[in-house]
Amino acid sequence: MSCTLVSADGARVSLEDGRAVILGRGPDTGVADKKCSRHQVKVVACFADQDAVVTQLGPNPSFLDGEQLVRGQSGKLTHGGTLYLVNQSHPFKLQYSLSSNGAASSTARTGLKATDKTKGGLNGKEKEAQSSPNPKRSLKDFFPTSPMKRSKRQLSPDKGHPAVKRQRRNVEASDGQMKEEEEEEEERLAEEKLKQLQELAEKSTTERSNSAQASSSSSSSKGCLRSNWQQIGNLMLYTAAGVKGSDKIAGFDIDGCIITTKSGKVFPTGPDDWKILYHEIQPRLASLLRKGYKVVFFTNQMGIARGKLRPEVFKSKVEDILTRLQLPVQVFVAAGPGIYRKPVMGMWNHLCEKANDGVTVDQKQSFYVGDAAGRPENWAPGKKKKDFSSSDRLFALNIGLEFHTPEEYFLGWKRALFNLPNFDPRKIDSTAKLYDPPSASLTSGQTEVIVAVGFPASGKSTFFHTHVIPKGYVYVNRDTLGSWQNCVSACERALKEGRSVAVDNTNPDPESRKRYVDVAKAAGVPCRCFQFSASLEQAKHNNRFREMTPSNSKHAKVNDMVFHSYKKHFVPPALSEGFSEILQVHFVPDFKDSQSETLFRQFSEG
Repeated sequence: MSCTLVSADGARVSLEDGRAVILGRGPDTGVADKKCSRHQVKVVACFADQDAVVTQLGPNPSFLDGEQLVRGQSGKLTHGGTLYLVNQSHPFKLQYSLSSNGAASSTARTGLKATDKTKGGLNGKEKEAQSSPNPKRSLKDFFPTSPMKRSKRQLSPDKGHPAVKRQRRNVEASDGQMKEEEEEEEERLAEEKLKQLQELAEKSTTERSNSAQASSSSSSSKGCLRSNWQQIGNLMLYTAAGVKGSDKIAGFDIDGCIITTKSGKVFPTGPDDWKILYHEIQPRLASLLRKGYKVVFFTNQMGIARGKLRPEVFKSKVEDILTRLQLPVQVFVAAGPGIYRKPVMGMWNHLCEKANDGVTVDQKQSFYVGDAAGRPENWAPGKKKKDFSSSDRLFALNIGLEFHTPEEYFLGWKRALFNLPNFDPRKIDSTAKLYDPPSASLTSGQTEVIVAVGFPASGKSTFFHTHVIPKGYVYVNRDTLGSWQNCVSACERALKEGRSVAVDNTNPDPESRKRYVDVAKAAGVPCRCFQFSASLEQAKHNNRFREMTPSNSKHAKVNDMVFHSYKKHFVPPALSEGFSEILQVHFVPDFKDSQSETLFRQFSEG
C-alpha cells in the first residue's frame, strides 16, 4: 500500500505509515506563498485506517476540506480528502492505493471526520506488514541492509524513505535487464514471501492479544509493542517500538553527542538542520543493544519552555533521528526547568522507577556519554572551543555513573582535561556553626534595628523567621512592601512603637544601608548588620533548589540578572557606616527529610 499527497500542480509527497512528515513552503511542495510557514503542518499517515492526522504548526490557518485548523490543532484527513496548506490555498489530495495482489477498499472514506479534531498532536501507529505500491519486487527488498550501510543513508521526511527509492531503482533496473520469465518468477516469490509476512503479522497480533494479562517480567522481555509519547509535567518521554527494560543502561545526550548541525552553526537553523555526528555511532549503538543494553537518550530542551521551540516540531525531529538510526531507543526530554533538567537526576530517577518495565538498573554496568563535560579551551588539537557547560559530566556524577565524552566513547580518544564547578553541594556541612563571632547574641532585649546584607537566596528569610521574628521583631521586606521607601516608613513606625526591626533586603552598598542606619540614629537605638556569607554559586544553587521544591518554598524564582547586579554593586559593610556590630551569618542547611537532602546535594547547574 502507498499513501501520497498530490497537489493540483502535480507535486507529490509520499507518506510512510506512522511516520511524521513536516510540510510547508519549499521546493518539495512547490509552494512559495510567504503566508505558508516552512513548517506549516505535520502529517502522520495510518495505512490501516487509510487516513492521516494533520497537525497545524504554522501561525496561519490550514484547512482540511472545509474545516479550519489553528496552531496546535489536529484533524483527520481521510482517503480522497483535501488538505489546503494555508488559507484554503495550495490543495493537496490524500490518495491511498493498493498493490496488484489487493483490491481497492470498499470502505475507503473521503473528507474530514470533524469529530476526530483534537488539540495538540497525535501519535502515529506502529508499522505493520503491508503490500508494496510497486508489484515488481525482488526478494532482497524484504531484507534490511547492514546497520553500517543504514547509518550512512540520508533520510528526509519530505522526500520519502531511502528504502522506497532503492526499491524503485531495483525495479527500474530489473525492467531493463531481467527476462520476462525471470520477472514473473521473482514476482511470484515476492508475493509468497509477502503472504508469509502477513500471516506472521496476524499471528503476532493474536499472540499479543492472548498474552495481554501475562506477568510484567514476561511483557518486558517482548519490549514496547508500539512507539508512543508521554507527557509527565515538563518531561516528554518517547519509547520506540522494540525498546526493552534492562539492568544495563547506555545513556547518551543528543545534541553534540548523537547529532550535530548540518549548517555548522552552534544552534540549529531549523528542525532539519542536523546530521549524525559520527559514522561510528549507529553500529556502536547497535552493538550495545545486542549485548543487552537499553539505549536511552537524555536531552535538555529549554527552548520549549521559553516558547522558542514547539513540542510537535521537536517530537518529529526525535522520530526522524531514530528513523535514521533504525534502532529502538527511549528518549527523555526535559522541556523546562526543575527536577528533570540535567544535571539534576530526575529523568534518570523516572527511568529507573517508572519506565524500565520493572527491571532494577545496575549502575555499575551502566554509563553515560555527553559533550557538556567541562573541557577548557583547546582541550584537543585544532583550537577546540571550551565546553559550554559541564552538565552532562555532573549528571553522571550525581547518579554515580561512569562518564565518557563522544570523542572518547565513539572515536577512542584519550580522556581530556576538564574542570568542575567551584561550588560542590555535597560538601555543605549541615552541622557547621551558624554565625561569627560565636560570643554574639542573635537578638537583644533592647529596641534595635538589624539590617541584612547578602545575595538573594542566601538564607536571609529563613534565618530571620527561625531565629529573630519569633522574638517579637517587626519583619520588613521589600518583596512584600514593594519599595525601599515603604520599608523605611515601616521601620520608623515600628521604632515609634518601641519594637525592634529586622530588615530583610539585600542592601549591597553603603547607600542602601544608610537609610536604616539614619532611621535608627533618629530613634536613638543601635543598628546592627547581619552579613550573610553565602557565595554567588551557593545562592544560585539555593535558588534552583527552591525551584525544584515549590511546595517547600514561597519564594519566587530569582533571575540571574539580579544575582549579578548584587555582585556588581556589593561593598562589604563596615562599622564606620554607623553599625554597632557586624555578624557573619553562614548558610547551614536544615533538611526536613532525607529526600530533600538528596535533592539539595545534587549538582544543579553545569
